[in-house]
Amino acid sequence: MSQRVFKKYDKGLIGAALVLIVISLVTLASGDRELFFRQLVWVAVAISLIFGLPLLNLRALFQYRWVVMGIYFFVLALLILTYFAAPIISGARSWIVFGPVQIQPSEFMKAALIILLSSFFAVRHIAIARIGIIFASFAYFLIPAIFVLLQPDAGTGMVLFGIWFGYLLLSGMPARYIITAVVIFSILGVAAWNIGFADYQKARIIGLFRPDIDSLGVNYSVAQSKIAIGSAGFLGKGFGQGTQVQLGFLPTAQTDFVFAAFVEEWGIIGGTVLISAMIFLIYRVLRLGIRSRNNFTRFISLGTALMLFLHFFINLGSTLGLLPVIGIGLPFVSYGGSNLLTASALIGIMQGVADSEI
Repeated sequence: MSQRVFKKYDKGLIGAALVLIVISLVTLASGDRELFFRQLVWVAVAISLIFGLPLLNLRALFQYRWVVMGIYFFVLALLILTYFAAPIISGARSWIVFGPVQIQPSEFMKAALIILLSSFFAVRHIAIARIGIIFASFAYFLIPAIFVLLQPDAGTGMVLFGIWFGYLLLSGMPARYIITAVVIFSILGVAAWNIGFADYQKARIIGLFRPDIDSLGVNYSVAQSKIAIGSAGFLGKGFGQGTQVQLGFLPTAQTDFVFAAFVEEWGIIGGTVLISAMIFLIYRVLRLGIRSRNNFTRFISLGTALMLFLHFFINLGSTLGLLPVIGIGLPFVSYGGSNLLTASALIGIMQGVADSEI
């Protein structure tokens, strides 16, 4: 590999991602060997995206508006198809099934929205104060968000909103618009509570403030997560020795509560390594954008950092009982191919569109 090609890779960024992937595989190997071997296939594809996409001339490709819009509308079509034709799994129509393979288009929509908003704001961020620009960007978020919420998947809907609103805030939206938006979305939040939220969603939010109630129901998962983390100690219980995971007390130990499953066996040291790798990953994403000389790369970095941070913050918060459990996985660590491929593709794209030496 030539020195010029090698410079396309951000070694710190890739290293942090690989550390998290290894943590994921170790946790899966300990708790569920079948999921471990399935995830190995997704990991192989993810690594090919991380190392393969930077070799393409993505900066030139994304200059074509039809490419950016084509990606967005293709994923939107998959999302609409999912709502109307996908089977109900775990109470939601979120997955398209191809034999043993399941894909979740709502995860791919996060990347598609980031690419579209990056292209959109790269040339329009100076005119962010114009109402037309704000409403156009809102429409790009709202259309897929409606189909995501209809699945229903409130967690992904919140992440899509966080990405869109983060772009507005960091693009220099006037303070009066921010205050107006907060008031409007607060009113919409009250309306959603009264007419939009299902009973189980309300119960999760109430349980957040009343951890002492329904310990065998709505608060069961969080209670078991706290036990797993609290009993881990400094070094943990060892590989394959986590009682909450191995005895089946901790639900969704490979997805929503993967942090608790890992910490139980690898202790405070393991948890510190995981959190440090995630923080370093987000830092390297932002660093790549800050050092770039073109707006598109900066906005791609911004959107990727927003997505990673929202997933990390929400997942860790729900694991510790600080936020409601809304089905948001931990990037590169939680089991599942769609989220892993989405994050990996964004990292590959960022390196591919970077215009400075990494």
